[in-house]
Amino acid sequence: MTKAEIKTKPTAVDVTAFIDAVADEKQRADAHKLAQMMTRLTGHAPKMWGPSIIGFGQYHYKYDSGREGDMARIGFSPRKGQTVLYITDGFAGHAELMAELGKYKTGKSCLYIKRLSDVDEAVLEQLCAASLRYMDSKYPE
Repeated sequence: MTKAEIKTKPTAVDVTAFIDAVADEKQRADAHKLAQMMTRLTGHAPKMWGPSIIGFGQYHYKYDSGREGDMARIGFSPRKGQTVLYITDGFAGHAELMAELGKYKTGKSCLYIKRLSDVDEAVLEQLCAASLRYMDSKYPE
């Protein structure tokens, strides 16, 4: 049995060109703003992970099943109709910050927002910073 190839890995695609190609003008502006914020928080330049995720930093994971790989420490993807943020939860204060965030939906380690204007950007930044601190404690750089 062969292991499935991991598709979400760093690519050489230009992040700015990717963001500039986002069709919706407001979502494109939001993506540029998120990229600036995540660059500032992580100290890492953005990289494309797979065809559509803009990631910052990197960590190595290994599941109990033996599957392992690398992934961005934090990231986002401007998708049609919404932006998906890839941040971790499980840290102290997460629920309180989420209660203050504004209009959003969640999935497994995903935060879905339609527009940055739908959420409190200061709270979003606090969530991202807390997620990064949590990642640093679990997966030191």
